[in-house]
Amino acid sequence: MRVFSPVIHANLLPEMINQDRNEQFTGLILLSGVDKPGITETLFQTLSPFAVSILDIEQVVIRGRVILTCLISCAPAHAEAIEADLEECATALGVDIASVFEDSAATDIAVKKSLLHVVVLARELKPSAINAVASVIAYNGGNIERIHRTAIYPVTAIEFTVSGVEQGKLRSELARVGNENSIDIAISPGGLMRWAKKLIVMDVDSTLIQQEVIELLGAKAGKGPEIAAITESAMRGELDFAESLRARVSLLVGLSESVLTEVQSEITLTPGARTLIRTLHKLGHHVALVSGGFEPVISPIMKELGIAHMRANNLEIVSGKLTGNLVGPIIDRAGKAEALRDFAALHSIELAQTIAIGDGANDLDMIALAGMGIAFNAKPAVKAAADSSVSAPYLDSVLYLLGISREEVEESDSL
Repeated sequence: MRVFSPVIHANLLPEMINQDRNEQFTGLILLSGVDKPGITETLFQTLSPFAVSILDIEQVVIRGRVILTCLISCAPAHAEAIEADLEECATALGVDIASVFEDSAATDIAVKKSLLHVVVLARELKPSAINAVASVIAYNGGNIERIHRTAIYPVTAIEFTVSGVEQGKLRSELARVGNENSIDIAISPGGLMRWAKKLIVMDVDSTLIQQEVIELLGAKAGKGPEIAAITESAMRGELDFAESLRARVSLLVGLSESVLTEVQSEITLTPGARTLIRTLHKLGHHVALVSGGFEPVISPIMKELGIAHMRANNLEIVSGKLTGNLVGPIIDRAGKAEALRDFAALHSIELAQTIAIGDGANDLDMIALAGMGIAFNAKPAVKAAADSSVSAPYLDSVLYLLGISREEVEESDSL
């Protein structure tokens, strides 16, 4: 029995080589079965004695089962012999191998240009959601070239590589699909620039951290409910941010400066924040914070996380007491966008390679300006305006939108 090498066919090679070299068959080989060491080696050892060229190959292992596909070109006279040896290879390995050969003068593979990456995030991913995503892609003339998982926890992340469709055509329809199926969807262009150095600018309150600092200060002043009501109205876009900030700060008059230190101890980072920033730094990206909050409270967080840039507001303090006023320019919607532009210029990064992450109405301008705007557990108006959104309370989910897998993050942490 010929298991590893089809030597019985070797005597046929001189005759086959003399055939018209322009006449070619293409063969598609599909192997599937329980994975074990040596499967790939044995398959290609079986093909090696033949005048075969490898045109394309893909292999994946899921829960201990391997699926390997291979596209080859060969002389027509080889096809029958290859099929026979593949049958014996399958028996020896205990796997299934199917092969299809057809006449084809053109054995080259068309280069796929303008690929898009569609990333789907969900805590629990349903078949109906994948169906809806695939339907929108197909309806708009796109073709799914590849699907692979990039994370299984704390959320499931699935990435589709899509050809034949423009990003703008998919965005609005996939946003609808996301809302209808309770999933998050991000679309980004492929190509080399996907891996270029980036600037990631993040809001602080309710994004990098879980609290709203102004509300913590308000509680210390006994004005918590009043400040919370103003904050909610501002975040929904019902009030001008600068006006609402002044109104809230005015309620803090008389508070001791020491309260700022007290509030720092009450702040907790959003789950995944450290992982996100640590991974971005390891990849050589730049991270900056922009906030409608206050520099004295944010600065220790910035230093702890190794973040180089920040822009935020400053409270007026006289004789150790808060006066209820602000000093310096107010960091509002326009101020956040200006900060993003300034930080990008500082590092010579094109705006197309910037990412803005925020949750409120005062983040809208920087989200619109950035190459990718991400709404993080955001208000509906912000979610509608952003390129993509993350609804799970894990900030490191942003990494999956950038094409970074959970396995790569964990490997990076072990180095």
